Amino acid sequence: MIIGKSKKELEKMRAAGRLAGQVREHMRGLARPGITTLEINREAEKLIRDAGALPTFKGYHGFPYAICASVNEQVVHGFPSNYLLRDGDILSVDVGVTLSGYVGDTATTIPIGSVRPEWLRLIHVSEECLALAIEECRPGRYLGDISSAVQFHAEAQGYSIVRDYVGHGIGRKMHEDPQIPNYGKPGTGPRLKAGYVFAVEPMLNLGTQHTKTLADGWTVVTVDGQPSAHVEHTVAITEAGPEVLTKVVEVVDFESQLPPLEVAART
Repeated sequence: MIIGKSKKELEKMRAAGRLAGQVREHMRGLARPGITTLEINREAEKLIRDAGALPTFKGYHGFPYAICASVNEQVVHGFPSNYLLRDGDILSVDVGVTLSGYVGDTATTIPIGSVRPEWLRLIHVSEECLALAIEECRPGRYLGDISSAVQFHAEAQGYSIVRDYVGHGIGRKMHEDPQIPNYGKPGTGPRLKAGYVFAVEPMLNLGTQHTKTLADGWTVVTVDGQPSAHVEHTVAITEAGPEVLTKVVEVVDFESQLPPLEVAART
């Protein structure tokens, strides 16, 4: 059952989402060649706790860290470690915060130093897929409209969609109904209503869609070793349209290096 949120609950989710977005952007500023993903994790956890919140991921089904840090071919759920980020890497960071009993969840993929153009393009298209999916988060639309928006644009640009992991409803719990795949047919699934809040999170691969989980039981990687990009916002559906709760002022340098892509018309 999809749980709608009251105005009072949405106010609390705005605060949680804002904090999650601030932590995400703090991590973006930290990510550079020579820093470890474990150092980024420590900084993120300190920021969350200093704000009076809890790191939602830590302890979730036994996950031991405050953030997920996934490098290059790692898709999601990567463990922060003593790995030193290198020039040319891409780093996907995923963060969840619980503030006043409500969760904000967000992710981004960050280019580290000078990154090859085809990897930058992967990130760029992932961000475009997220923006297109958010545009479908309106009362009267259907869940399948969100899913198909991601799939159509990603595949039109030559990328594969990760099908093993999906977006989700969010509120008092990080994972609520419904599941939100990044593939599907428009006009299908539940009809969207004001008060629904979703974590929309495209995951695109440069190569095959297929993934596997490493021996740690968490880290998901592409089976062909090609890079993956993961982006996510927490989005409230309101009568006025989508409200991105995890959006803060962002400076994404790689976008200035790339021309805008034309969105093909869906038929």
